[in-house]
Amino acid sequence: MIQQNGFGSFIVRVVLGVIFFAHGLQKFQGGLDKTAGFFESVGIPGFLAYVVAFLEGIGGICLVLGLGTRIIAGAFVVIMLGAIVTVKLKGGFLGGYELDVALMAMGLHLLISGSPALALDNLFLARSKEAEQRA
Repeated sequence: MIQQNGFGSFIVRVVLGVIFFAHGLQKFQGGLDKTAGFFESVGIPGFLAYVVAFLEGIGGICLVLGLGTRIIAGAFVVIMLGAIVTVKLKGGFLGGYELDVALMAMGLHLLISGSPALALDNLFLARSKEAEQRA
């Protein structure tokens, strides 16, 4: 049975994963070269567009599945902080970076608390505990 706190974190994990997956997919569908060009136009090295797109796409899937939740959430916090500082800050809070702050807060929650409910990480954790007990 999932406790209420665990279920809340599960919802945050899945929603954040879907949002980041969609953003990563959008970068691929729009053309990574165009995304790299945009990154360069705002002073970010273009190669980081490829890194961000892969992190968002693969990381989003990992979050939905509950694989490496804290690591992926930490990476998403860094991505959101970078987006706010380099692009969104000048637009102001409303209509600018409020969504980025919300996504960053969701990532911080998962980074701090984790989200073990219905997570594939549990399978690996159980197997490693079994291996320790055998050794």
